[in-house]
Amino acid sequence: MIMPWYGELPERWEAHRLKFSYKEVDYRSQTGDEEMLSVSHITGVTPRSQKNVTMFKAESNVGLKICQPDDIVVNTMWAWMAALGVSVFDGIVSPSYGVYRPLRDIYNPKYLNLLLRTEEYRTEYMRRSTGIRSSRLRLYPDQFLDIRFILPPRKEQDQIVRYLDWKVSRINKLINAKRRQTELLTEQKRAVINEAVTRVGEGWQSRRLKTLAKDINEKGSPKDNFYVGMENIVSWTSEYIDTDITADGDSKTFTKGDVLFGKLRPYLAKVYTPDCEGVCSGEFLVLRGFDGYLPFLKYFLLSYDFIMMVNASTYGAKMPRASWDFIGNCVVPFPSLSEQQIIVNCLDKQCGRIDKIVRKLNDEIALFTEYRTRLISDVVTGKLDVRGVVVPEYEAVDESINDAPADDENAFKMEDLQ
Repeated sequence: MIMPWYGELPERWEAHRLKFSYKEVDYRSQTGDEEMLSVSHITGVTPRSQKNVTMFKAESNVGLKICQPDDIVVNTMWAWMAALGVSVFDGIVSPSYGVYRPLRDIYNPKYLNLLLRTEEYRTEYMRRSTGIRSSRLRLYPDQFLDIRFILPPRKEQDQIVRYLDWKVSRINKLINAKRRQTELLTEQKRAVINEAVTRVGEGWQSRRLKTLAKDINEKGSPKDNFYVGMENIVSWTSEYIDTDITADGDSKTFTKGDVLFGKLRPYLAKVYTPDCEGVCSGEFLVLRGFDGYLPFLKYFLLSYDFIMMVNASTYGAKMPRASWDFIGNCVVPFPSLSEQQIIVNCLDKQCGRIDKIVRKLNDEIALFTEYRTRLISDVVTGKLDVRGVVVPEYEAVDESINDAPADDENAFKMEDLQ
């Protein structure tokens, strides 16, 4: 059998449309007491309680869709990112999700969960989704159930699951170790900055931030300009990363040397000093110094004590933001210009060394993650035959992720319950 995106399947494998083994179901919670589940392109179907989700929650869970183990749950709006999976939990999900229940016992649920989330099928979801742009794409039941899914013999599915559990656990163990290293280094950097800029030394003065810098609100167009969005700045590092994002409609201009401070979810510590002119998201404050040495101010804005103080002042439950009225009135301890330069030079060296190590670790994590993704895809689609592999005893290890993705749609509007 030949699959359009794959070519010829292994001789012993089949493929059939999902509608011959699954059907859409729509059962609603009468009490809302069931466990709330979340659906992510990163972790699949997991209990919401295991995630740090900060988005708005409905006042009542009555009327949410019920799902049970072995059901496929699809985040209709984000299926094109493979935000779907096979549930191993009883629970409830957003009424805007699709829930599909097995008609026949022909799939190992773990195998199907891996297959559903491969890049090959993600491309198929995108092709079949309806909408004018990615943020509006929807994968509806008729299209999802019409997709042809690979079906290996059940014994081979079971062996694939055993093999990948073993291999992926080994990869996850390495990723987790490197991720812990980056967390420890980031904590070390925060401590170094906090100690250097918040202590009050001899001759230091204290002034309100608004007397040292002003908030610039000059509107600008992102067209043909260097653009900085919130997603471009790495938390706590001031590092700019190039990502494919769409500029928001409230862009501000900045000049070289200004300090950008992310006022949306300030606990993310998005602080950046650009080395050229451009425009940024309206979710940044653009701070321009009256006098003094602004690099010292950048480090102060990155200090843990300051970030936590600003974060405690936010308003808005769904999208917490800090205001310039509060930030501008925060007291900044600062030394003479010459001492500022000494402190900044010292911090640049110390933080630079830490950042270099963290970048190397993150590059290694990315390589391991890419290898894991490729391995899973090759095995579940039959490109790599693992039937004869003897799987030894091993420790099962999940990847440690604090996952609060934007595609988590358990944060829905009340009218979705209607």
